Amino acid sequence: MTGKFDITGKVACVTGASSGIGRAMATAFAEAGARVVGVARRAEALETWSAETNGDTAFVAADLGDPSAMAGIAAEIAAPFGSPDILMTAAGLNPRLHADDQTLEAWEATLNINLSSPFFLAQALVPAMKAKGWGRIINFASLQTNRAFPNGIAYGATKGGVGQLTRAMAEAWSKDGITANAIGPGFFPTELTAAVFGDEERAARNAAQTCIGRNGTMDDLVGPAMFLASAASAYVTGQVLYVDGGFTAK
Repeated sequence: MTGKFDITGKVACVTGASSGIGRAMATAFAEAGARVVGVARRAEALETWSAETNGDTAFVAADLGDPSAMAGIAAEIAAPFGSPDILMTAAGLNPRLHADDQTLEAWEATLNINLSSPFFLAQALVPAMKAKGWGRIINFASLQTNRAFPNGIAYGATKGGVGQLTRAMAEAWSKDGITANAIGPGFFPTELTAAVFGDEERAARNAAQTCIGRNGTMDDLVGPAMFLASAASAYVTGQVLYVDGGFTAK
């Protein structure tokens, strides 16, 4: 990849790289020439990802559910290739509990993974980005950033928070050459959406609610991710880019 979309030689960190969207994005960055560190809890899955991916890759097996551990995890992330130029926070948790059944334990776990850890990991990595005068933070929002879905009170609350977190990150750090944006995916087949895609009628109903008329594939996310990770998006910050086939347009 050439020109403003080129990320060759950049160091990228992708959380949630063991599966789903995180794995697909970590692979795409590596194949585009970035040196990629994947982070997730499952070491075996990360090892498989690294072995199967063409490019310079490394991984850190870590529990992202503990925000107080982010400084130590950030040091591990920086060890293989240096501190990241690009941080993508794709790790996520969705307990799918009705509001009547929501527990404090599940609420706090969802808050930590989806909202607290992305901030504190970024906070730990930003000083090196400031020193370079260049950085890209890409969070993951959701259709639930702006809409309420059944059995999504904890997930939706955190994803609403991600939208505001992204704007606040942009306000805090863009003057230092660090942009902060978020991708808001529509319906994509991942571990978190297995229940949705396992119901063919429900999956078809979701597809019908888009303007394009289908659900997403991982390839649909690669272009937007490359845009937000590269020099092409230098004047774009504090935004949520919905990659949803027009679901939110209807």
